Amino acid sequence: MTKKKNELWEWSKALIIAVLLAAIIRYFLFAPIVVDGLSMMPTLHDQDRMIVNKLGYKIGKPERFDIIVFHAPENKDYIKRVIGLPGDRIEYKDDTLYVNGKAYDEPYLDEYKKEVIDGPLTEPFTLEEKIGQETVPEGHLFVMGDNRRFSKDSRHIGTVPMDKVLGNTGIIYWPIEDIQIIK
Repeated sequence: MTKKKNELWEWSKALIIAVLLAAIIRYFLFAPIVVDGLSMMPTLHDQDRMIVNKLGYKIGKPERFDIIVFHAPENKDYIKRVIGLPGDRIEYKDDTLYVNGKAYDEPYLDEYKKEVIDGPLTEPFTLEEKIGQETVPEGHLFVMGDNRRFSKDSRHIGTVPMDKVLGNTGIIYWPIEDIQIIK
């Protein structure tokens, strides 16, 4: 009887430890997320399943063009691309991104730019027109979806406070035929 009781206790401890480890990993390090919508097409597709790396944003700084997940004002989590960092001046003209006056290539948009025949993929704008400030505020990010014509992003909701960022993402793990690391 004691041997069975001891074995049951050992199994219970192992199960408790496994559940605690899973909770810690999910809450502090990595979490799954499902892409909901078309705002990141062609890079990400509706219902792609991805891993969110929470650790990198707790100890590091975001980089331009990272794909991040954040809590949006509508109590939803959004997936968007970082375009502007704190202190940046952002402008779009002639379908080209300018950050602090310097033109940047956005190769992830090339596929869509080729398909557009009725004007630019990204309508021209300045940061001041969109958020009422010349630069991205300290502690905030300016984000946009890759599907520029159909994305609700910083052009509509304003800049994203860093404390609302869950982490960055770049690994699609489902569906199997789409498994990849996104750049």
